[in-house]
Amino acid sequence: MTVSAAEAPPSTTEVTLREYGPAVSVPLSREAGRALAASGILQSATPDPRREGHWLLRAGSRVGALRAPGGSVVRITPKTPVSRLFFLLGFSLDPARAWRDSREGTVDIGAYDDVVPALAHAVERQIDAALRQGVLQGYREVEESSLVIRGRLREAEQIRRRFGRTPPVEIAYDAYTADTAENRILRAAAERLLRLPGVPGPVRRRLAHQRGRLSDALPLIRGQELPRWQPSRLNSRYQPALRLAEAVLRGTSPEHRPAGAAPLAVDGFLLDMNKLFEDFVTVALREALRELGLVARLQDPHHLDVARLVRIRPDLVVRTADGRTPLAVVDAKYKVEKADGLPNADLYQALTYATVLGLREGHLVYAAGRQQERCHEVRGTADGPGRPGVRLYQHSLDLAREPDQLLSTLREIAERLAVAAPQPRS
Repeated sequence: MTVSAAEAPPSTTEVTLREYGPAVSVPLSREAGRALAASGILQSATPDPRREGHWLLRAGSRVGALRAPGGSVVRITPKTPVSRLFFLLGFSLDPARAWRDSREGTVDIGAYDDVVPALAHAVERQIDAALRQGVLQGYREVEESSLVIRGRLREAEQIRRRFGRTPPVEIAYDAYTADTAENRILRAAAERLLRLPGVPGPVRRRLAHQRGRLSDALPLIRGQELPRWQPSRLNSRYQPALRLAEAVLRGTSPEHRPAGAAPLAVDGFLLDMNKLFEDFVTVALREALRELGLVARLQDPHHLDVARLVRIRPDLVVRTADGRTPLAVVDAKYKVEKADGLPNADLYQALTYATVLGLREGHLVYAAGRQQERCHEVRGTADGPGRPGVRLYQHSLDLAREPDQLLSTLREIAERLAVAAPQPRS
């Protein structure tokens, strides 16, 4: 989630939390505490019963930095190394390029080991590379009032606004300009990053320089949808920067209105590790399965019940080459195995998916575990003597490993899915 707001005064409180770490007691105003509690950004934010004027803050799966009302800055550090985190992000945004550059990754974060500085550096470097051959220009339709006729006369607007009188005239024409969707997105990303807490001075100055190079592009209006762009040969040099810039701009400022109170805004950039891990696993498996001649659909919609009232969306469903027949199902879980094992509820979910799709196997992929793979055969699901019942597999993907090792493990899982594919339930 990325949020834009006017530059805030220096923070009065700075606190660092650890992803899924212990709660920290922080001095916060009532307004700031309520904003954090209402936002859902943290796993919990409650008044500290032992210290007046303090709040107990505990981070969940979101990492990054945010500025609460009053200027308090909260930084949330990931358990995963930042370089690995941005490899996951870069792969999800551009899998074709990431397969080629798996060891180095596709996002240059410099020497920064914190999320926001690394992100700001990466975006600035991508924008600089995009603009190296000059600012991209293109044709855009312009509608305006003019004293002279240029292009096409907008007759309906002329009658509605001018009652047939001239001048001025309402016209529309195609202008060759730098005010394109691509440049607007890059400028907006630079401006959002300039407002984030924790962007280093050198990176901030370079971002301001890039914003100046894009000054002919109009700024985006807060709350509106991002302008659409289509990949083409002309904008190929922009595409890596655009994908990363859209990741920065994807969120909007969450405004929270507790009962009887004015809206409270929380400023910042946060990555949800649950979503990032899910995107990485499913995109990597989809690309590997494509090489094996199979189709993989992400968030494939189905219904649990005959009346089609209860919807389910497995993270990934493997299908035949024509896309018609489901062959395997996978769900990604950003969880680490605890002393008492992995959650049983995940197995129930995988069994539900396998049952609805008529499959003999269900697969779960975790962020870490004691074993690389374990199998559970479900009682009462065998079709006959000598035939095994439904099997549920739990795979572990250690995010501490090198990128090429991560991709190798996912290729092995994809091959496992392809071998199991011709075994639908009768």
